[in-house]
Amino acid sequence: MNIGLFIPCYVNQLYPNAAIATLELLQKFGADVTYPAKQTCCGQPMANSGYEHLTQSCNDLFVENFSKFDYIVAPSASCVLHVKDHLHSHADEAAATEIRGKIYELVEFLTDVLKIEKLDAHFPHKVGIHQSCHGLRGLHLAQMSELIAPDFSKPRHLLNMVSGLELTELDRVDECCGFGGLFCIAEEAVSVKMGKDRITDHTKHGAEYITSPDLSCLMHMEGILQRNKSKVKIIHIAEILNSSSIKA
Repeated sequence: MNIGLFIPCYVNQLYPNAAIATLELLQKFGADVTYPAKQTCCGQPMANSGYEHLTQSCNDLFVENFSKFDYIVAPSASCVLHVKDHLHSHADEAAATEIRGKIYELVEFLTDVLKIEKLDAHFPHKVGIHQSCHGLRGLHLAQMSELIAPDFSKPRHLLNMVSGLELTELDRVDECCGFGGLFCIAEEAVSVKMGKDRITDHTKHGAEYITSPDLSCLMHMEGILQRNKSKVKIIHIAEILNSSSIKA
């Protein structure tokens, strides 16, 4: 299985440990993983700003970097969803279409493709799961609470395999954290209030860590936690699934 590792720009710059954990986790399950060194931003920030017509060079480079792989895997639900929904190429639309069908967020790749049922991981802490909007409603990593339908959660399925880990129950299991990309800049006050509410739901149920498949949401909440001098930490789910001895 030949996998192209897509590491979004903000993960590369701010949370390299999540990228390393993703690589190591995939290798533990026997995947042949390659990191294309020339990869850059997927173009999501520009597209979200209304300038998708300026992202073609990002799209063309993405196709050039990743078309040869069996699968593309990334530790970021929002970036994966952007590629799935918006990747096009004037030069090779067939290759772009194929990529849109073989790019996966890490959690869905582990559950849907590798079908992992056992993990050698240990993380003795109380953990709250944040269901990001892109992961929940775009990639369907968990059931939306507003639907009358059977419940499921791919992140919870994997975290339940981690020894020593205790998942906290939340009052509102899939409420938005308020990040929303540029929303947190254009509507700063609303964004911060939403983030505080989301954090409060975790902290009042005793979470020591908040985890998610989306580091952008975690980054937003981390800023609020640090400003409030909270002891609660954020951690990408890859770091938990790959861990045997992460210290508090």
